[in-house]
Amino acid sequence: MLKTITCICCPKGCLVTLDTDKPEETAKGFNCPQGKEYAIGELTHPMRTISSTVEIKGGLHPRIPVKTNGNIPKEKIFEVMEEINKISVESPVKCGDILLEDVLGTGVNIVACRNM
Repeated sequence: MLKTITCICCPKGCLVTLDTDKPEETAKGFNCPQGKEYAIGELTHPMRTISSTVEIKGGLHPRIPVKTNGNIPKEKIFEVMEEINKISVESPVKCGDILLEDVLGTGVNIVACRNM
């Protein structure tokens, strides 16, 4: 079965078409190696970055923005969000501080995105 995936690696937005049975051999429509890699990955094992907020005590605002410092499997998004929602930190926090290390054994950390 043919599947078309829009590449998001650059602003071109190439439409990559591939066969679900043999994606590595049938990928067409990409203009760079990253496009082919992205489309195959999106078809076989989609990954995502998560952005959210965490409660902070003693900060200028009640919540601080956070994100994953890498990609996690798409199927773990809701589980990772449950873990993020359990976090509460004390001010001061620096941008880049690890607030939760190796979330769910993914090798990805939850990091602060702002000084507060």
